[in-house]
Amino acid sequence: MQTLLAVLVLLSSLTMKPVDPKVQKIADEIEWLGQATVRIHYHGLTIYIDPYQLKETDRADIILITHPHQDHWSKADVKKIITDKTILIAPQACLDDAIDLPAKEKIASSPGFTTTKDGIEIKAVPAFNVVKTKFHPESNNWVGYILTLDGVKVYHTGDTERIPEMKNLKVDIIMLPLGQTYTMNSVEEAAEAALDVNASIAIPIHYGLYEGTKADAEKFKELLNGKIKVEIK
Repeated sequence: MQTLLAVLVLLSSLTMKPVDPKVQKIADEIEWLGQATVRIHYHGLTIYIDPYQLKETDRADIILITHPHQDHWSKADVKKIITDKTILIAPQACLDDAIDLPAKEKIASSPGFTTTKDGIEIKAVPAFNVVKTKFHPESNNWVGYILTLDGVKVYHTGDTERIPEMKNLKVDIIMLPLGQTYTMNSVEEAAEAALDVNASIAIPIHYGLYEGTKADAEKFKELLNGKIKVEIK
């Protein structure tokens, strides 16, 4: 109860951050396909993050993987979208399992990694559990990604709790997990994380399959009402 009250007091002291039309345009091109799977269309390119349980085949220009858990690194799903023109960026443990996959490039990522591909700046940032450390320990060097698209910073947090590093990040759009078994400890914590990074749009993901519910997404939106625009995809 005290945690909830603290969050509500924090939220009441803030006002809605206006959404730049350029930011909204990028947000409109983001699709949540379930679990942590996101597809982004950008200037004719198709970007996938953590493809899992895909219902159709596609052609990905860039595939980003946050960590090797089966609902994030699903080789069967990657096979549905990868071609010999695809750039695959993932932690080394995933690439070790990707030897037989076609790709133009296979690039290992870890926290602090940066690259620019097809005009998109890609930065890997830490993703880990602070409390439930057995699921996503910091020592594994698993990641989230920040993509810069036309100057708009889009942050897919990967599987993480609210971590101290988030206070040093400033992004426009955040996609973050609402599941409370393996990732965030509460919906309130997820709302605090969105505020930490000064986002103007927040998109909840990673709920409704193994953990978390649609009601959690609605609660998340209510907590941030008047502070950050929440888009439930």
